[in-house]
Amino acid sequence: MTDTRQKLIDFISAEAVFHGDFVLTSGKKATYYVDLRRVSLDHRVAPLIGQVMLDLINDVPDVVAVGGMTMGADPIAAAVMHQGAARGANYDAFVVRKEPKDHGRGRQVEGPDLAGKRVIVLEDTSTTGGSPLAAIEALLKVGAEIAGVAVVVDRNTGAREVIEAAGYPYFAAISLEDLGLN
Repeated sequence: MTDTRQKLIDFISAEAVFHGDFVLTSGKKATYYVDLRRVSLDHRVAPLIGQVMLDLINDVPDVVAVGGMTMGADPIAAAVMHQGAARGANYDAFVVRKEPKDHGRGRQVEGPDLAGKRVIVLEDTSTTGGSPLAAIEALLKVGAEIAGVAVVVDRNTGAREVIEAAGYPYFAAISLEDLGLN
């Protein structure tokens, strides 16, 4: 395990894991909640997220952009874009809205033109795989090629299986075991 990854795990464990009774976006109930926005928007942690996610997707060829469903994927994509630039990598970022805008250009996918380009769909925490699949649906409509799905924290609740069954590679940086939540 890299020192950077361990620092990220330590920050998430200390500042983004909450215990109690929670209802997740998926409707499932949980006795803990990983609120990654508590750390993904923190100046100390965002660079760590970018570095760890870059290491995770480093071997996926010809990827030009990263992003996913707004709001959870936005800071992750920005961190990857900025840390990638610091390493000399050329990743752009994109944002996928839940619905196309009803004004302006009416876009659902914001950012660079992705037609014919390989992209990685990002997610902060993964439960069912529904958010990445929704992002993939919108990305396919604009002609993007999906190179995979990468998540910061995998809750080990079936998202990997759903994403892989849909035909996409699944990459997870941190597991529940890493956070002592197994």
